[in-house]
Amino acid sequence: MSSKHYFEEVAPQWDQMRSSFFPESIREKAVTAAGVTAGAVAADLGAGTGFITEELLKHGVRVIAVDQAESMLKQMKAKFGPKVSVEYRQGDAERLPIESGSLDYAFANMYLHHVENPARAIQEMARTLKPGGRLVITDLDEHTFEFLVTEQHDRWRGFKREDVRRWFQEAGLKEVKVESANATCCADSECKTERAEVSIFLAIGTR
Repeated sequence: MSSKHYFEEVAPQWDQMRSSFFPESIREKAVTAAGVTAGAVAADLGAGTGFITEELLKHGVRVIAVDQAESMLKQMKAKFGPKVSVEYRQGDAERLPIESGSLDYAFANMYLHHVENPARAIQEMARTLKPGGRLVITDLDEHTFEFLVTEQHDRWRGFKREDVRRWFQEAGLKEVKVESANATCCADSECKTERAEVSIFLAIGTR
């Protein structure tokens, strides 16, 4: 099963599943690190059912929510309703349906370890930013839990922070920081014989 098919299937249960994986403090830290301002335009990439978007809306930000799974976007639309400042777009990591230089901020939470080419995906995220725009990624540190690949269809077993830093710099981003988010992602294997507890990093860079 591909990552896309997996998320198409789990979309109706995703909010409940997600709540057991990582804490809500992640989105608060990401938005705070970016220094978002009301009226700005931000993308929530790999938006799922709107975990990051929900926090951005609290700060008066207009959101472009992008996900490869149509069913995730349907769940998100049902959650937020028609009156919120969210535009929904289906697309993938290496061909984002967003104009170059159009965003003040781009966020990707637990998204990078599902893409085929992380370095290329970061370049594509950076492309969408205005000069001075900020990219914030929260994701898994490198780990050895194989069941996250076989059961949850992760493509990557997390990342080395020095690799993430280099990819940001190669994408033309400046003032790059990759540090601990002071949070952990947790998951149990389907047979309940193994539990993953993986530290989460927060990476930020400016166009």
